[in-house]
Amino acid sequence: MKILITGGHLSPALAVIEELGSRASVVFVGRKYALDQEKNFSLEYLEIKKRQIPFYHLQSGRLTRLLNLKSLLNLIKIPFGLYRAFKIFLKVKPDLVLSFGGYLGFPVCFAAFILKKPIFIHEQTIKPGLSNRLVGLMAKKIFLAFPEAKKYFTPAKVVLSGNPVRKNIFQVNKKPFDLKKNRPVIYIAGGSLGSHSINLLVAKILPKLLEKYIVIHQTGNVSKYNDFKTLSQIRDKLTNELKKNYFLKTHFFTDELGYIYSICDLLVGRSGANTAFELLAAKIPAIFIPLPWSAGKEQLMHAQLFQKKGTAEILEQSQAAEKLLEIIAKVLSNLKYYKNNFKNLELLDRKNAAEIILQTILSQHSS
Repeated sequence: MKILITGGHLSPALAVIEELGSRASVVFVGRKYALDQEKNFSLEYLEIKKRQIPFYHLQSGRLTRLLNLKSLLNLIKIPFGLYRAFKIFLKVKPDLVLSFGGYLGFPVCFAAFILKKPIFIHEQTIKPGLSNRLVGLMAKKIFLAFPEAKKYFTPAKVVLSGNPVRKNIFQVNKKPFDLKKNRPVIYIAGGSLGSHSINLLVAKILPKLLEKYIVIHQTGNVSKYNDFKTLSQIRDKLTNELKKNYFLKTHFFTDELGYIYSICDLLVGRSGANTAFELLAAKIPAIFIPLPWSAGKEQLMHAQLFQKKGTAEILEQSQAAEKLLEIIAKVLSNLKYYKNNFKNLELLDRKNAAEIILQTILSQHSS
């Protein structure tokens, strides 16, 4: 059996691929480049190629509820995306599709629907985006991370699976650097592309952070901003005493994350569903800086849920960098309190999510 995996959420896709093993062959459809206008390879391309899985690049427009010039240009791109998806589908000839949401999932699933191939989707967020809600009408089964998302789909199709988390985050497989932990460790991450806004905040307070903490910083590699170069230049001007507390990289691969999570005391970053579930699994408190324009304010909703349960704090992107310093000090001085509160989120912590998804797919396909 051949499964085509696609969609915008890489982490759960990798967890399912890991769980699948040799039970079926896999092909992956995604973005080869970080952004359409660039030639920097995306994290999903690098991760999939490392696993020697066939990767097919797809460009398409995004479905959006907004009406402006950018959204109109996106609408024009959608037919081209559908055409490319059909070409890939006819070349690959998969038996079924498993989509992890996002705008690339729509053309692939539409091609599968026209060609009468089974479609399965996984929804990571509390409030599903437009693409997954439309694909849900075509899907055979819909796997959910949050029970709150159930109201957006046909109840008979829904399986509350939880969110698949990569097993690697519990294993120290590769150390990307040698770190002597003699003070609290903060991991700053802005998602697979990085976050320019978060990087700007960090740049303003970096020397003050390094006086008290060890900082591991994932910047992303978007050429438009060149944040890695900028932060490297700031680092080079620091004293040797401060430099040794700063570990900077564009991306951390899956086999490196286990080490980072094993030594990390606090995460500062976006509140996408996959980040939230990885922190839940690893029991690491967070300061979430929700993406202000995330679909349906999903990132804010995730952050508010974790804050309500006592495992995280929220910083608005527009707030001052000094406020971030203040909240970091607050969380790290009350670390035991935040860690103990993860028991309040136990209902979301489904450790067998990937197996639930695969058992359902394999049983449905064979029946």
